[in-house]
Amino acid sequence: MDEAAVSGQVWGDEVRARPTAMQDRDALARLVEEDADSFEVALYERAADPQVLSVDRAQRSRAGQYARRVRRLRERRRREGG
Repeated sequence: MDEAAVSGQVWGDEVRARPTAMQDRDALARLVEEDADSFEVALYERAADPQVLSVDRAQRSRAGQYARRVRRLRERRRREGG
């Protein structure tokens, strides 16, 4: 594997391993309901930002596309015998 492929694999693994922005938002919402600490409120507002949610979805989509592309390329090489 070349350096770019390794870097792409590491990035994709990190994106898939972390909780989604929606999970973060929901967890923070539960914290804010219990104890409306100003820091927790600020974190919730950031997590609930539509742009943050959109970027998270885009990153997850791109990571999935990359993983599928790598899988298809490996399958193609295997079928071609190389």
